[in-house]
Amino acid sequence: MVPIRDENPVQITPYVTYGLITLNVFVFLYELTLSSPMELTAFFHTWAVVPEQLTVSFFGDGSIPFDIYEWSTLFTSQFIHAGPLHLAGNMLYLWIFGNNVEEQLGRARYLLLYLGCGALAALTQWYFGMFSDIPSLGASGAIAGVMGAYIFKFPTVRIVTIVPLGFLFLPFRIPAIFYLGIWFLQQAAYGVASLSIPTNVGMADGGIAYWAHAGGFVFGAILGPALGLFSSNEETQQG
Repeated sequence: MVPIRDENPVQITPYVTYGLITLNVFVFLYELTLSSPMELTAFFHTWAVVPEQLTVSFFGDGSIPFDIYEWSTLFTSQFIHAGPLHLAGNMLYLWIFGNNVEEQLGRARYLLLYLGCGALAALTQWYFGMFSDIPSLGASGAIAGVMGAYIFKFPTVRIVTIVPLGFLFLPFRIPAIFYLGIWFLQQAAYGVASLSIPTNVGMADGGIAYWAHAGGFVFGAILGPALGLFSSNEETQQG
């Protein structure tokens, strides 16, 4: 099922959501300027989360040299994508679900939710593969956090989705609690099933960071209310 839009209009201009989408696109355009696969690989290893490097930075003896403080990749990795479909899929979800959460939290707290959930999602993925050398990257963990907040604030809002049935692509209106709930259960199930194989997205031998998705969703469901998701609009429009 591919979401097209939600039936949940906003009364603000979601500048932070627009800014995040723009920044992700600009970073991807920069990736396209890298002239060789080796340069792109080096870029990923510098700015994405490389679990074995993060493990050494936490617990190791300092024998692996770093170009930047390794913990900062928990944030920089959120703006790197492995390909155009990876970018487009993530930005579609951010476009649909981000504006309403931004309106409810206000810009500053929404940005805090986004970046915080992205970092915590990356740490969740790291926990299940501490010694992987495959870079983990993408905005999906942060966006999953936004979706985790959205499902609790807007459970009955209809999500317009396209469902392929043979050669037909039919639109359906599905309540958010079912659409996002099924999405979360899929990520958690795939995460459990993939415990024995690399699950980081971004490199040729990698896959999808299911644990980052599931972790980001859970942390969004926790941090959203903590940051004022259920406060009145008058209280949350500031920032």
